[in-house]
Amino acid sequence: DAVLYAIEEANEKGGVAGYKLRSLVLDDASTTTGQYDPAIAATNARKMLQDASVIAAVGPLNSGSAKAVSPVLSQGGMATISGSATNPDLSSPKFAQVYRPAGPPIFFRTVTTDAYQGPNFANFLAETRHIQRIVVLDDGGAYGVGMADAFAAQAVKKGMTVLLRDRLDPLNADYTAIMTRAKSLGTQALYYGGDPLAGAKVVKQSYEIIPDAVKGGGDGVHTPDMLTGGAMPAIQGWYATSAAAHVLDDPKVRPWVERYLAKMGKQPADYTITYYDATLVIFDAIARVAESRKPVTRAAVRDAIQTTKLDTLQGPVSFDENGDLTSKTVSI
Repeated sequence: DAVLYAIEEANEKGGVAGYKLRSLVLDDASTTTGQYDPAIAATNARKMLQDASVIAAVGPLNSGSAKAVSPVLSQGGMATISGSATNPDLSSPKFAQVYRPAGPPIFFRTVTTDAYQGPNFANFLAETRHIQRIVVLDDGGAYGVGMADAFAAQAVKKGMTVLLRDRLDPLNADYTAIMTRAKSLGTQALYYGGDPLAGAKVVKQSYEIIPDAVKGGGDGVHTPDMLTGGAMPAIQGWYATSAAAHVLDDPKVRPWVERYLAKMGKQPADYTITYYDATLVIFDAIARVAESRKPVTRAAVRDAIQTTKLDTLQGPVSFDENGDLTSKTVSI
């Protein structure tokens, strides 16, 4: 929604550098499993590359899809900017041969990574909530495992005891055995790394079995599906981190929020902002390439994105040499 809103807004102002913008929307979700499918994501990336008028991409939503599309887009020399995929491996020089085999970074993001998101929440639980005993769960996906691992490592450094570190099958319906074990171990808190398919069940079943435990997770918790799937009263009191600045209540951003609500008929979330900003980064790159009198190619736009210095709703956006956002803000 944020991307389409930004495109329509730009076209209403005459486009970007004389170009009218078009959108190609592709979905990584599998109708069989109800969640993202890396194979579908890779197929979608190849579809993008087959259309010569597709200059850059926005997305994908999560790290599992991002790991599937990045090698494909690298070979095609096309940049993509995610406003929510947070796994650190995607931009790590250690994995450059895997995720950018053609050389230059093509995966950028307008959020920080789980290397900051998970540990910052561990700091919060230790320093603000004074938690000592915790259970850590993930859903087996690239995002969930990375989040939970980063959180658990920092939790130990902060003096917390990880009583249980377990993996959930998102297609299973019953996690009561794990919740009962957590209760028997005397856990004070539960941390969940993952998406809503497993997460909504964690919310409901943890509420029934360990209602007094402090509960929280990453940005997978901070989604409409988690709220509707977990539902009240079970979801009440859950903490969620966001790998970006929370600016929706900033007086300077309120006029934009009101315009977005009027146009789209729904309230924006934190990652509405990061995806809108990601789209503006691409517009800015296209404009700078056009102004330099160079052909507006995928390679030229990628190079321009790398050198971005743009004021956006979330503040100044620029990228390091690996495509990561220079800002490391995490919101709880």
